[in-house]
Amino acid sequence: MNILTFDIEEWYHLLELRSTSRPEQWVKFEPRLEANTDRILSLLDETGVKATFFAMGWVATQSPGVIRKIAACGHEVGIHSWDHALVSKQTREEFREDIRRASHSIADITGVSSRMYRAPGFSIVKKNLWALEELAEQGFIADASIFPASRSHGGFPDFPVDKPCIVESGGTTIYEFPLNTTRYFGYKTVFSGGGYFRLMPYSAIKRLTRRSDYVMSYFHPRDFDPGQKYLPGLTPLRLFKSYYGLNNSIDKLKRWLTDFEFIDIDEAIRRTDWSKAEIIRI
Repeated sequence: MNILTFDIEEWYHLLELRSTSRPEQWVKFEPRLEANTDRILSLLDETGVKATFFAMGWVATQSPGVIRKIAACGHEVGIHSWDHALVSKQTREEFREDIRRASHSIADITGVSSRMYRAPGFSIVKKNLWALEELAEQGFIADASIFPASRSHGGFPDFPVDKPCIVESGGTTIYEFPLNTTRYFGYKTVFSGGGYFRLMPYSAIKRLTRRSDYVMSYFHPRDFDPGQKYLPGLTPLRLFKSYYGLNNSIDKLKRWLTDFEFIDIDEAIRRTDWSKAEIIRI
């Protein structure tokens, strides 16, 4: 089962970068989201694939046409926070207000309440698993925020599974769709999105997909935009991670969608035998 998802944010929404850290700074950057999203939607229309799009509430207020177009194309629209704040730096009350605000802004456009959530930077980690309980209490049925390996802005390397599971907490239940992991040159890593996907040769991605019975992808519109400018303040390593492979990434994605079947999270929920899924109690 291969799941296709996109985080709908602007090209400058990199985490913990001083030059782009607050909404008042964002107005000085060129908007590129609409054109980049159109590129993705055209590819999905061409390949006949439906995806889950996790959208920022701030994006919904600034570019409502983008959200409207995604929904009109028949894709599922989930929540990706209000302003891209890391959940690991929020209190429980701040998180609750964040998801409520984002949910209302997107529901005003799509006409339906979002049921899926992904945290910026996969920032639901061991110390704030209460966020999954909050999501369930707010009516979300599924989350895709767990990154069961090490990473800069999140990461939960000792999360017990890297496949669909059920999380129970405080009398609530939510479906969890973590990132899938693999061993690559002896290291536990992922291959199914962002810089990992752009860095790896397609032959490796194809081989790893074939031997995986579950793949959770994650992309951003900026992952397919070779025309974006360099953001100020990036270290050489982050510059490499953020810009490597942009010239051929859309063609690589097209090959992946052509070679394998992909579905959205809603369809994945229907196809999963939840009676056999592991239950994580927190």
